Amino acid sequence: MRKKWLTAIALAGFGFLMFVVVSLNLWASQPVVPELPAQSEPVPSTIPVSELQYEVYTLPQSIVHTLLIPTGERFTVVPAIAPSANTIEEFAVEYRAIAAINGGFFDPENLKSTSYVVLNGEQVADPRDDELLVSNPQLIPYLDKIFNRTELRQYRCRQTIRYDIALHEQAAPPDCELLSALGGGPRLLPELTSVQEGFWHVVDGQILRDPLGIERPNARSAVGITREGNIILAMVAQQPEAPANSGMSLSELADCLKNLGAEQAMNLDGGGSASFYFGGEAVYGKVDEAGDPVVRSVKSVLLVRENS
Repeated sequence: MRKKWLTAIALAGFGFLMFVVVSLNLWASQPVVPELPAQSEPVPSTIPVSELQYEVYTLPQSIVHTLLIPTGERFTVVPAIAPSANTIEEFAVEYRAIAAINGGFFDPENLKSTSYVVLNGEQVADPRDDELLVSNPQLIPYLDKIFNRTELRQYRCRQTIRYDIALHEQAAPPDCELLSALGGGPRLLPELTSVQEGFWHVVDGQILRDPLGIERPNARSAVGITREGNIILAMVAQQPEAPANSGMSLSELADCLKNLGAEQAMNLDGGGSASFYFGGEAVYGKVDEAGDPVVRSVKSVLLVRENS
């Protein structure tokens, strides 16, 4: 694999901002890169692997890893879940996946999934089975919302495979069979639904619930769907030089997915769980005070596999 080091110097405000981006290319041609949020004009690093498009954006407060998976019969995006928990690399190696991103939420104490997971039409994870979740007195007022959060779904509609983002209790479209699903939340696009899904509760200016730190920058993961039905995976890593104040808020993450071409998008587990695998390498979103990546095992993932 050839490596080309590209340096771009951009004028921003009254100062100069330098972005150094590594560009790894297997082919000479590069796809058109959508504009990211107005906070910067990054130079993308692209590795097309056949039809897949992997890009890395170095921004002032984050490093964004994205993968575009085209609609069609060659690739499939499906969830996987571990009996306990695995690193993103362990998931990818076990399932021989081309790529992987961390998935839904889970309880760090008993390692039970707090997000729904459906595999081959069968529900294999149910947040109602987590006794620590359902018996937590602080969460009881929000359980109805927690049990009806958004999920990425894979349908077979007659002879066509398609993806959608829907609330858990939403019925499948007519003539469509649910093949797989991975819960997360909140929905990012076409609108942010943090309140409706029990992630955000404010009364008279006082924050009563905010488990995701919605307005604070942090490592994040998300999945989006374009108008054409393509899937976008995005993992936002913190900058090692300023871990405490880097990453993205949820609204910034939504803007990022929109600028990448997504019309629908859903947040996945983030913070220390944010992780991404592609090209035989794993990258982790959260960094510690020394600037080193935090490697955490996760309960579920989304896998990108090539159909045989």
